[in-house]
Amino acid sequence: YPGERDTTEKHRHLMDEHEWTKYFDVDIMDSEGPDMVLDIPNGHQIKKNYVGKHLANYDSMLVLSHFKGHAMGGFGGALKQLSIGCASSYGKAYIHGAGDAETDMWKTDQLQFVTSMGDAASSVHKYFDGKIVYVTAMVNISVDCDCDGNAAPPCMENIGILSSTDPVAIDQACIDIIYNSKDKGKEQLIARIEEKLGVNIIRVAEENGTGTREYELINVD
Repeated sequence: YPGERDTTEKHRHLMDEHEWTKYFDVDIMDSEGPDMVLDIPNGHQIKKNYVGKHLANYDSMLVLSHFKGHAMGGFGGALKQLSIGCASSYGKAYIHGAGDAETDMWKTDQLQFVTSMGDAASSVHKYFDGKIVYVTAMVNISVDCDCDGNAAPPCMENIGILSSTDPVAIDQACIDIIYNSKDKGKEQLIARIEEKLGVNIIRVAEENGTGTREYELINVD
């Protein structure tokens, strides 16, 4: 969809404006084609995932996520970073369209969409074959994604930072922490997650063998 990052040139210009390129070497992984195609043989909704070809330049990945709500996926965490975050421009449309990149993504069946996210996430996790780590910041938690130009203000107090080698476990832990919180602001976020069937992203990723929803939460002071 139209925006300030829908072409490589506009994306680079925006990074220059924010001075990212002043301090970091930034790789727009789908800045040139053709896309890399990852197979998802046991996918529930999609059997292929289209990611930027530059993914092939790396043998490991650190996935840094900001946990929050999301207007389309219900919530954003590690699995969203793997799926929508790693997908190419075409791949994003393919996931949003539940396997049809030409369809109107705003009219896709919701369950099929979040199922596609779970499928796509599993392909990237498996691609790195154990050489991938996840860090998720549960701070400034809003019902909206950071990509929303008019995002709602944070609805909960800051919680902390989680890390894991399992994207399913870390997302499930974030969800559990929200549901078990005594912060009344959680009601807005839970309503968004449930309205958009967000937990199905985690369910599908687990069923695809990406990880487990069973975990041990270890507090580090």
